Amino acid sequence: MKDIHVQAQKDHILSLCTASPIQALTELVWNALDADAFDVKVDVIQNPLGGIDAIRVSDDGQGVNALQADTHFGNLGGSWKLDAVKTPLSGRVLHGRKGKGRFKAFALGNRVEWRTTMRTADGLRSFVLAGEAQDPSHFTLADQPAPGPATGTEVLITEIRAPLGSLLDASWAVQQLASHFALYLKAYPNVRIYFQGLLVNPVIVQRASHLYHLKSSEGAKAELQVIEWKTKQSRGKIVFCNSDGFALHEVDAAVRPGSGFNYTAYLVSSRFAALHDENLLILDEMHPETKAFLDASRDILRRHFRERREALAAELLQQWQADGVYPYPGEPADEAEAAARKRFEACALTVRAYSDNFDATRVAGPNQPAGFVRRVGRA
Repeated sequence: MKDIHVQAQKDHILSLCTASPIQALTELVWNALDADAFDVKVDVIQNPLGGIDAIRVSDDGQGVNALQADTHFGNLGGSWKLDAVKTPLSGRVLHGRKGKGRFKAFALGNRVEWRTTMRTADGLRSFVLAGEAQDPSHFTLADQPAPGPATGTEVLITEIRAPLGSLLDASWAVQQLASHFALYLKAYPNVRIYFQGLLVNPVIVQRASHLYHLKSSEGAKAELQVIEWKTKQSRGKIVFCNSDGFALHEVDAAVRPGSGFNYTAYLVSSRFAALHDENLLILDEMHPETKAFLDASRDILRRHFRERREALAAELLQQWQADGVYPYPGEPADEAEAAARKRFEACALTVRAYSDNFDATRVAGPNQPAGFVRRVGRA
C-alpha cells in the first residue's frame, strides 16, 4: 500500500469538500465523463430501514491513471486534464481542469474509495484509491491482485453524512441532473447517465426549448437557450455556460413565468470562461459586464413567457370554442362582457396550470373543470 499526500493547505482542501448532495454527484459524473465514459450509473444503496448506506457512481471510462497518482491525485491543480482540451478516446470536450471535483465526494460520506481498472502496456490493472473526510489531504493506493474485466471506475461512498434524503426522490434527482447536463447530452447523444436505473434524458422531461441570440448593453454576444420543464422545479435559473455548454455559475432568474411554467435559461458565450477564471461571474449584478448579460437575458425571458402565456390562452380558448363550452359567442357586446371574458380566460389558464388532465378533458357538463370555470367567469 502506498500513501499519497495532496500538496496543498489542509484548510483549503477542506473548503473543497463542501457541496449540496446533487452538486457533489454532478462533479463525480463529470469526472466519469472526462475519463471517456459512455455509461455512467449513480446508485443510492439503502438499508432495511430506508436510510442510505452507500452511494455508488460507476462508469465504463478509461479509469484513473493510478500509476501517476502522485502527480494526478497528489497535486491540487495537477490534474492530467490541465494541459488537455479533449478526452483522448472519444474527443469530447473536457469539463474539469484543476483536479478539485473529486473532493466533493466527501460532502456525501466520510469514506470514499475509487476502485479503478486501467489499461497498461502489460494489460489491465486494477487499483483502489481511498480517502477519509477527516483528512482529505491523505489517500492510500493499493494494487489489486486480480484486474477487473474492463476499464472503468467505481466510486463507493460510505459512512454517509446526513441529511441526504433528497437523493431518495429519484424523479427529483433525475430532473436536477437533466437540468445540469442538458446541453452536454444534447451535444453528445451517445452518452448515457442513469440514476437508480432511470435514464437522465432532458428531452423526456422538457416541455419545450427555445433559442435566442442576444447582445449585452456593452455589445458582447451570447446565446440564451430557454428550456421549459414538464415537472416542477425550484425557482427559474439563469446558468452561465462556456462555449461548450458547461455550466460555470448559476443565479436566480428573478423572472416569474406564470402558473404552469418551470424553466432553466442557459446563457452561453466564450466570454464566460474568462470571467469565471477571474472569479467575476460570482459577483452577479455587482460586476458591470455580468450585470449587462443578466439584464439582457431577463428582458428576453419576460418577453418569452408573456408570448407563451398568450399563445397558451389562445390555444385553450380555441379548444373550448370547438367543444362548445365557451360562454361568450361572437364579439363582446359591451365593456362588461369584455371584462367577464377576461375573468373567464384568467380562470381558465389557472385551471390548466393546476389540473394535470385538463388538456384531455372533453367537457360535458357543469361538473367538469370547464363548467366550473365558466360559472366563475360569469360571476
